[in-house]
Amino acid sequence: MRYPQGGGLTDERRSFREKLRWEAAERFSQGDENTVIGHDLRVSVRSVQRWRQAWSQGGTRALASKGPASLPMLSDELFAVLERELAKGSVAHGWPDQTWTLSRIKTLIGRRFHKSYTAQGVAALLKRHGWSCQVPARRAIERDETLVDGWAKETWPQVEGPWRRSMPGSSSRTRPASRWAQSRFP
Repeated sequence: MRYPQGGGLTDERRSFREKLRWEAAERFSQGDENTVIGHDLRVSVRSVQRWRQAWSQGGTRALASKGPASLPMLSDELFAVLERELAKGSVAHGWPDQTWTLSRIKTLIGRRFHKSYTAQGVAALLKRHGWSCQVPARRAIERDETLVDGWAKETWPQVEGPWRRSMPGSSSRTRPASRWAQSRFP
């Protein structure tokens, strides 16, 4: 099972799933069918089948939680080293500016620790250790409001294109010619 936020089950959720498996084990001993157990426990029949197979081979102990699926690739000690490297700044590591991006941190981890992370994995790693995404608190000093306003009033309308004029006809998006035909031949 994959988790889009980059983590696995929490300890609380893992404990909850373990209790479901134990409840299923009680139902196995009573002779209930997989579909009934799956429906009652609100899990897939395939999960119940896997649980039944493990239960038949190893009993209730086989259904116990085995802990997290994997340990983090960077231990707390290595993450402390990573924090020290991040504190040096990105220029110290060869980038032209002081901006840390997920891809730059990913590259740094690869260079320094010889471990491969995805950008999402780096984001999860940082979040797990209390880091957050930072955005500027105020606008750049170099920003010229008159240029921005001029662009918004002059350039953007040309890029966006004109609004559609309302005229009698079809509102169908699939037959735009019908609007033209109805306005020409009433």
